[in-house]
Amino acid sequence: MATQMQLARKGIITEAMKQVAAYEGVTEEFIRKGVAEGTIAIPLNINHKNVTPRGVGQGLSVKVNANIGTSSSYPDPEPELEKLAAAIAAGADSVMDLSTGDNIDASRRAIIGASTVMVGTVPIYQATVETIKKRGAVVEMTKEDLFEVIRQQAADGADFMTIHCGINKNVLDMLTGEGRVMDVVSRGGSFITGWMLHNGKENPLYEYYDEILDICAEYDVTISLGDGLRPGCLADASDRAQLQELLNLGELTQRAWAKGVQVMVEGPGHVPYNQIAANMQLQKRVCHGAPFYVLGPLVTDVAPGYDHITSAIGGTLAAMSGADFLCYVTPAEHLGLPDINDVREGVIAARIAGHAADVAKGLPKAVEWDLEMAKARKNLDWKKQIELAIDPVKAQAYRDKKNKADDEACSMCGDYCAVKIVGEYLDKCKGCRK
Repeated sequence: MATQMQLARKGIITEAMKQVAAYEGVTEEFIRKGVAEGTIAIPLNINHKNVTPRGVGQGLSVKVNANIGTSSSYPDPEPELEKLAAAIAAGADSVMDLSTGDNIDASRRAIIGASTVMVGTVPIYQATVETIKKRGAVVEMTKEDLFEVIRQQAADGADFMTIHCGINKNVLDMLTGEGRVMDVVSRGGSFITGWMLHNGKENPLYEYYDEILDICAEYDVTISLGDGLRPGCLADASDRAQLQELLNLGELTQRAWAKGVQVMVEGPGHVPYNQIAANMQLQKRVCHGAPFYVLGPLVTDVAPGYDHITSAIGGTLAAMSGADFLCYVTPAEHLGLPDINDVREGVIAARIAGHAADVAKGLPKAVEWDLEMAKARKNLDWKKQIELAIDPVKAQAYRDKKNKADDEACSMCGDYCAVKIVGEYLDKCKGCRK
């Protein structure tokens, strides 16, 4: 079966492309051309049957991902299914299953089966967990261990997979030569780095990359090129190791496209505000316009409990500067496994960041949304304001809690509502205007 990219290159507009075009308010040909060129990806595994297609990339609205999944401390998959539902309800465009607890296969299959949005996975997590159980240490992992998991997750319906294939011996030389405050903070990156240093061998995900592409092409899995050496603190941002890995990802992007495999490229991380735009522009140039998927970026290291806010600040500038896909950061980041409320807060914060960037870029759908809210506020139309809110549940709760049922204005101004007072006089004067 051909991939979306292969079909687009033949001039074929698929049903998924039609749905993406309708959602974005652009032409079907615009989507087909973007998919053919690689500037737009539609992550859509042939075995994920109940998903609503979404496009990620140039000229489209910014998309938001929510991370869920079990851990060794919390192995029960049921709460993760509840988080999935909460993420979708809050408006997430995708979820990633990062499970490392027991029964990873069962957890993933349940999440994919229940998800109406795109689902991503990180195969090396499962390969590491299973290797430790079988052989006692991640450094005993074999190429076969890794590739068996990649194939299984693709067959199960993962729409995109994070593969940490940009780390090679050259990158590690730069990491050890320059040094870092926090070394490697990516879990996948740390597993690969530890394996390479212990075994003195090349990264199998890099060395046998073409075999991964063959699996992705078979199931139309979008490969998400992982940033295993993303900076974990501001002091480590934009160093040689991060940038060398990015250069590798640019090469790997072209190799994937040559086989008709869709690509997204992952990026930092913790980045000072003044370095964000340059990081985004560099990625777009080096990776030939491939969709860029960023975690954050977080603009300060000192706000645990509020990292959904530090992420939204960085995410807005990142999306304005070229990022296409924002991975949420929850208030629990750096502190513990997020609960359902953390998931909601994280999704909404990332959606605000993405929407703010869409407005700044002049996307008609985004601009019209804000204009409609302004009109509803002018008319003191509270029902409409709640409907238009990015988080109607929270907006309605505040409205109910802070006001009486028959209040025309809000309790902030009461009888002295500026909109009401000035509106009355301006309306009377409209007939006097020339």
